[in-house]
Amino acid sequence: MISMVVVFLKERITMDDIKSRSLKLHEDNKGKISVISKVRVETKDDLALAYSPGVAEPCRMIQKNQSDIYKYTSKGNLVAVISDGSAVLGLGDIGPYAGLPVMEGKCILFKEFAGVDAFPIMLDTKDPEEIIDIVKKISISFGGINLEDITAPKCVTIERRLKKELDIPVFHDDQHGTAIVTLAALINSCRLTGRDIKKLKVVLSGTGAAGSSIARMLHNYGIITIYAYNRSGVVNQKLYNKYEFLLKELLDEDVILSNNATSLEELLVGTDVFIGVSAPGLVTKEMVQSMNKDPFIFAMANPDPEIMPEIAIEAGALIVGTGRSDYPNQINNVLAFPGLFRGALDARAKSITEEMKLEAAKAIASIIKDDELHKDYIIPSPFDKRVVEVVSQAVRHQASKEKKA
Repeated sequence: MISMVVVFLKERITMDDIKSRSLKLHEDNKGKISVISKVRVETKDDLALAYSPGVAEPCRMIQKNQSDIYKYTSKGNLVAVISDGSAVLGLGDIGPYAGLPVMEGKCILFKEFAGVDAFPIMLDTKDPEEIIDIVKKISISFGGINLEDITAPKCVTIERRLKKELDIPVFHDDQHGTAIVTLAALINSCRLTGRDIKKLKVVLSGTGAAGSSIARMLHNYGIITIYAYNRSGVVNQKLYNKYEFLLKELLDEDVILSNNATSLEELLVGTDVFIGVSAPGLVTKEMVQSMNKDPFIFAMANPDPEIMPEIAIEAGALIVGTGRSDYPNQINNVLAFPGLFRGALDARAKSITEEMKLEAAKAIASIIKDDELHKDYIIPSPFDKRVVEVVSQAVRHQASKEKKA
């Protein structure tokens, strides 16, 4: 595995090459998804069974018992990937038309990695109430809802409402997928170094949707000392009234601790972990050197991280992860959401709970055995076939426990 990473880094593909080849791929294929029939319609008999008059019979059965919709339709393996295009990757608010290629891409990841059928739905509205209403009205056709690339904190409000008002899993991947994989990477970093994860001092840069979810997941796992930095500066109780409701909640619940440091540079002194979901170039070599010995640096701003991996390593970082595929330790939510939905759909879970997410993180971490762990291999590859299997099994098991409870 490590040698493969090294070879890949030596043959790093240029961004210009990726851009031109990606445009050609999309143009040649007219997008990335299509609808493929599960049954043949080649004879009159085929037509009579698949459509009229035969189709009336499953309709009657579902009318008698609504849960039979899972028995006679594709609902149980179909996820809606829904976005308003307001926070697409690093592109920002590019709107629903321009956001469609990303949502198509998400759909093929569901299918290719977990065998889950998915369909992209772009909404020409940014009003939270309208989005909630639309999703509720179309939810009958789907076994799960994946919210994608919606601005914070609106995305949190939408997800929370839909989770309360729907009886199928609703998941905002930009928040929770990143958090799950971040925790998995941190678990393995501590396993490799023998450190007690609960005693780590963590600095989190970025307190939006992803950052708030990371903080909550680390706290739920037992990490007590989490400080944060955002566009307003170091998070401090004195600035409470200026913060969005998400950050207020985290302060109220002591998930994020108030700190009197006046800069990110000052905040990082004597800490063990930096986790960035913010902006490029925020962290310098000198800042890393001011941290405790052999710190962990997870700089996940895309495409340009808070600090480039080679600079962080030169400054003394022991383990470095990014959101990029051209460096080792890619902390990518594709490790989480396919298996998470696979497990939730198979279990007919009505929601994806905090406990399921924690179990998913532990499952991802468990894939790499002790004798395989290395500072450049703390997180498995998305192409490791074991990932979806292990994550889905963990989610199914947890769902079963929750049903019995």
